[in-house]
Amino acid sequence: MRAAVLQLNAQGMSSTKLYNYIRIAHKKGVKVLLLGEYVLNPFFKELKDMSVSMIKEQALHQIKILKELSSTYKMTIIAPLIVVKKKEVYKTIAKFAPSSTSYYQQQILINYTHWNEEKFFSNAIKKIETPMVFKVDGFKFAVISGFELHFDTIFTQLQGKKVDCILAPSVSTFDSFERWKALITTRAFTNNCYILRANRIGEYIDKEFSWQFYGDSILASPNGDILTHLGNKEELMIVDMSHSDVVQTRRSWGFSEAINKRNQV
Repeated sequence: MRAAVLQLNAQGMSSTKLYNYIRIAHKKGVKVLLLGEYVLNPFFKELKDMSVSMIKEQALHQIKILKELSSTYKMTIIAPLIVVKKKEVYKTIAKFAPSSTSYYQQQILINYTHWNEEKFFSNAIKKIETPMVFKVDGFKFAVISGFELHFDTIFTQLQGKKVDCILAPSVSTFDSFERWKALITTRAFTNNCYILRANRIGEYIDKEFSWQFYGDSILASPNGDILTHLGNKEELMIVDMSHSDVVQTRRSWGFSEAINKRNQV
């Protein structure tokens, strides 16, 4: 399976870079393309100063463009989007496939004093459900937000789904890259699957903080190794993943088998 991460800063209403990079990815045989959080929309702090009608207009514009790109280039595009329904604002991750579009509403949102998405967005607070799971050419993906990588309950919901790769768009900042690498490689190893993480780049400055989004998009292997990663610049990262490597790794470590035995008791 050939996939790619497009590491960008916030693009606003512009679609030029998306067109250019997706054409390149198509020529390279990419089947699945992943974008980071707050690439197609302004950062959460900036959204707070925008009208709901402006947020909706921007989302509808981006949805139209991504549907067109997915259909034209026969590519599945995973793109975090802020959408509006009945004047309520939701944080979602959209899957644009050549013939369909679906949405995963982020289940666990950041709720810290300096960064409270849970308070701003209207995402429901409810029992954790299975994240979005889909196949492309027989290769199985799951989609969760970067923040949701922290929670065991999310991975419990994915047990038994035999996912080959978890796609995790993120918006990591504040020099946290070493902690994120440790989290991603640990989750990849304990679940014996690839994790492809896309982080955005750029900067947002408010009265208290300088929010430096440092990139470092990563592909981790089912053995918990970092196979490749980007720096802090705009870039397209193309990666190859193998279903047979996932199967072999799971057989070698036997983590899933150990759980399955106990679930049958």
